[in-house]
Amino acid sequence: MTTTHIPVLLDETLEALAIKADGIYIDATFGRGGHSAAILQRLGAQGRLIAIDRDAAAAECATQLFANEPRFHFVRAGFAELESIATQLAVAGRVAGVLLDLGVSSPQLDEAERGFSFMRDGPLDMRMDQRESMTAAAWLAQASQAAIRDVLRDYGEERFAGRIAGAIVNEREERPMLTTRDLTELIERTVPKREPGKHPATRTFQALRIFLNRELEQLEQALQQAFRLLAPGGRLAVISFHSLEDRMVKRFMRHQATADHLPKRLPVQHVALLAPMRLIGKAIAPDAAELARNPRARSAHLRVAEKTNA
Repeated sequence: MTTTHIPVLLDETLEALAIKADGIYIDATFGRGGHSAAILQRLGAQGRLIAIDRDAAAAECATQLFANEPRFHFVRAGFAELESIATQLAVAGRVAGVLLDLGVSSPQLDEAERGFSFMRDGPLDMRMDQRESMTAAAWLAQASQAAIRDVLRDYGEERFAGRIAGAIVNEREERPMLTTRDLTELIERTVPKREPGKHPATRTFQALRIFLNRELEQLEQALQQAFRLLAPGGRLAVISFHSLEDRMVKRFMRHQATADHLPKRLPVQHVALLAPMRLIGKAIAPDAAELARNPRARSAHLRVAEKTNA
């Protein structure tokens, strides 16, 4: 199992979280532990880090890296279970920072058997949680052409969604689509025009992964829950790699950072008009040096907000 990877926007994330030595932090997307390891280095003896991930390989990695770390606690779950986990661990309302590093990790892309990458031939799987039963191959084998088209259009913003969906349905009548190569080669034959610098299968693989793993639904729940878990002054840091995710994060943070607009002269105290959160700077993207080290970081955006006393 691969346990090393390059955490994206690491220094910027640590600065954004404004880590306190005795604080309670949640890394809700543990991956292979890059961000978690850096957070632990900044915590004192009284600090605490709770890490969450639904991937079995991430759970194994957490055991290998931090089995003897008393300040660290790992839970195998999706980040939509944030609030339940925090309640069970008696930290709800006391959390100093929550990190969400969205999307698929580099090790998941590099492991052909996971089926996330069109660059490596392997089973057409794409499950982040291997306990789930529905693989990409299984869904493509039974979904209607309209359903496939809608997923590719809505989750991948694929302009040739209808054409690709039709080709998938026609292909499966002849033979099942079982591997990433099967799907990649079909898309290469089907898409008439390629975007410069982007493989024609990029959007389809992205759409299927987001849909099958319910990533947008999980994110919507996680944002609301993270806000409720934070103590006043606690920070929420979210790294996204996809425009749909980034828009969702941006809208949520802006909404929380906007005070209620009430008519003038109403007898309400000033504190009642304070926004629940305040934005910390603008979206942060990797600089040239990081992109040279890690080209996969090119679409990353970090957004940060802090909970107020409102």
